[in-house]
Amino acid sequence: MPNALDALREEAERRYRERTPKSGEWYERARAAMPGGDTRNSVFFRPYPLVIEGGAGAYLEDVDGHRYLDCTTNMSSVILGHAHPAVVEAVTRQVARGTGWAAANPWAPQLAELLVERIPSVERVRFTNSGTEAVMMAVRAARAATGRAKIAKAQGSYHGSHDDFEVRGGHAAAGIIPSAGDHVVEFVYNDPASVTRVMEEHGDDVAAIIIDPSFMAGGFLPPAEGFLRHLRDEASRHGGLLIFDEVVSLRLSLGGAQQLYGVTPDLTAMGKTIGGGFPVGAFGGRAALMDRYSPLEPDFLHHSGTFNGNPITALAGLTALRQLDADTVAYVNRLGDRLAHGVARVAAERGVGLHVTGVGSLRNLQFARSMPRTMADVGAARRDVGELLRMFLLNEGVLTARGGLFALSTVTREGEIEGVADAIGRGLAWLRPALEAEAPELVAGRAAR
Repeated sequence: MPNALDALREEAERRYRERTPKSGEWYERARAAMPGGDTRNSVFFRPYPLVIEGGAGAYLEDVDGHRYLDCTTNMSSVILGHAHPAVVEAVTRQVARGTGWAAANPWAPQLAELLVERIPSVERVRFTNSGTEAVMMAVRAARAATGRAKIAKAQGSYHGSHDDFEVRGGHAAAGIIPSAGDHVVEFVYNDPASVTRVMEEHGDDVAAIIIDPSFMAGGFLPPAEGFLRHLRDEASRHGGLLIFDEVVSLRLSLGGAQQLYGVTPDLTAMGKTIGGGFPVGAFGGRAALMDRYSPLEPDFLHHSGTFNGNPITALAGLTALRQLDADTVAYVNRLGDRLAHGVARVAAERGVGLHVTGVGSLRNLQFARSMPRTMADVGAARRDVGELLRMFLLNEGVLTARGGLFALSTVTREGEIEGVADAIGRGLAWLRPALEAEAPELVAGRAAR
């Protein structure tokens, strides 16, 4: 017999099906040619993913004609909102002249110059087509520079879908070469003592420590005071390198999280915002490390790709980043603060344990008894309840990502953020009776079972 939360899930899914029949039709069509009707796990959910036709500014429109306030910005990559006029104009003009050729173009060097100017660790840049590739190439540079094979990473972190980083707890995921686990060691995020122990045991074999300073995989769990500095010190003490995976966190300031927190890595992987909405990745760092990729050097590291530094992507990224100045970044980060304050308000009013983790424009909703501080806290949070709220918000015209992820855009207005908080309040009122029965630890004044 369904419990109270199951009954709400059925209600939300029924409403979703009634609102989005054409999305359902497209999903059934996709299943005939695509495994599970899906090609991007992060946007898949049951009963079927939403199908979007397009959008402008802070809003998207689905194939059934419904508008949604987009609070995901394509998993943080479209920080200026959709179809930004400057990007559209630049790209449209260039598409009419060609989309790619087996030769250099004028825009990739200009984008590289802008990244070098803004990001503290970056003296040289090379472009890829995704954040996954950017991390792969940064790791290759670290291994070449140190002559070591192992990489140290935080437990539960995500650094792309390649073999080294599809290792969890020392074990390779399905389809991954089992020996991949031999080259990865893991420490506990925000636990300096854990890092020290791992490096004392493996440090002589570790080419690099890698960290996502926004820690998206933990629901944007912020780094504890001094933790990133400790990683810097441990990498240097053992003769290894420090890699910041700033594919997501680069939007937190003009110079990324490394500028925000005052810790400079040796190498930085980038993506998302630097492509102006197009597929992109990049990796950069000190000249002595990056020049190993120069074809002018003997025994250089090979790196090629048909679409690396593609003219359309480079032009879009250059145009977008020129729109993104310090004041604009400060504004979108204030939106994140406003969201956190609004959610705290409605959660207190409804007496429900809902908290917002994250920094600036990167935020995450967490259903827990108290504010999560560690990965253990995040693991104990009620993701099932979070998915119910996400579905409620979707039916209300607010698009968030699975896991409660928010990545806000510069074209979102403060009043719209207040509207999101109010919608979350309505969602909590809808959830509360079921929580009293099935998750009393999340309800103020109720004892945990």
